Amino acid sequence: MQFTALQIATLIKGKIEGNPEAKVSHVAKIEEAKDGSLSFIANPKYEEYLYHSSASIIIVNDSLELKESVNPTLIRVKDAYSGFASLLEKYNELIARTGKNGIEQPSYISKKASIGKDVYVGAFSYIGDNVIIGENVKIYPGCYVGDNVVINDNSTLFSGVKVYDGCSIGSRVVVHSGTIIGGDGFGFAPQKDGTYKKVPQIGNVIIEDDVEIGANTTIDRATMGSTCIRKGVKLDNLIQIAHNVEVGENTVIAAQTGISGSTKVGKNCIIGGQVGIVGHIHIADGTRINAQSGLSKSVSSPNAALTGSPAFDYKSSLKSQAIFRNLPELLQRLSKIEEALDELTNAPKTNISVK
Repeated sequence: MQFTALQIATLIKGKIEGNPEAKVSHVAKIEEAKDGSLSFIANPKYEEYLYHSSASIIIVNDSLELKESVNPTLIRVKDAYSGFASLLEKYNELIARTGKNGIEQPSYISKKASIGKDVYVGAFSYIGDNVIIGENVKIYPGCYVGDNVVINDNSTLFSGVKVYDGCSIGSRVVVHSGTIIGGDGFGFAPQKDGTYKKVPQIGNVIIEDDVEIGANTTIDRATMGSTCIRKGVKLDNLIQIAHNVEVGENTVIAAQTGISGSTKVGKNCIIGGQVGIVGHIHIADGTRINAQSGLSKSVSSPNAALTGSPAFDYKSSLKSQAIFRNLPELLQRLSKIEEALDELTNAPKTNISVK
């Protein structure tokens, strides 16, 4: 499928510098682009590739000042990264409209299920009783959708996704392969004899609109009530979200993070990879947590930046790290001061008479 510079500029509201009829048929990284490639530059450190690139079209920032002439046709936009992402999104929508639909066999769809228009259900998928599936939903091969699940319009479950009974998925949600939604929360009551008694998990999971969930992520159902993933949340691969957790709107969480039960994460938070968060705490809106941090208490001030384990203020942590790196030198200096004090203390006393 080919696109001209004029078509692309129209889609992303950009300004053309060069040939408006330049054509591309594929996308590539700027350092690997060839004739017929579309690429972009958002990070200044890649600018050097611009002047030698064989790409046909490159999307750049409005603010970019050329240091020399270039061969590719440029499309200038306010934010090249966002413009390129917007273009890929529109391309994805085009593919989706012309993509898979219909019911493949073998698959099982309960007679009590309600299926909307233009739905795709891949082979070896299971759709349980009283399931409601909206329009243009894509369920790829090998998925399990339990009884009483709701999946709203334009959502996609990739191969191998499991959605347990009673869970709800909003519109335009993307769930990648291997993810499990609605498995039992980790609830066990310790007994006097040292054993553990399972606490039944009778709640569900609610995923609101425009959420994306990476591969092999697990979101546990609530003990009672709901585990909630609010509108616009983006979850990376290999994340564990425990029972009764709430993740606020437009929060993003990187891979291998674990959030313990009943914790409430605010809106617009940014949580790095391999972060561990204890249960039953609140995290204020806009909080940023650095990778590999451990959060053990609530965060009450919005827009805080935290790092370390236990996590504390980011700037204070940097100062502490600087002191830690200087400890060997500080120890040497302290030793010299102690030696000097010993010499002064042990020095023979001199009698001084004043006339």
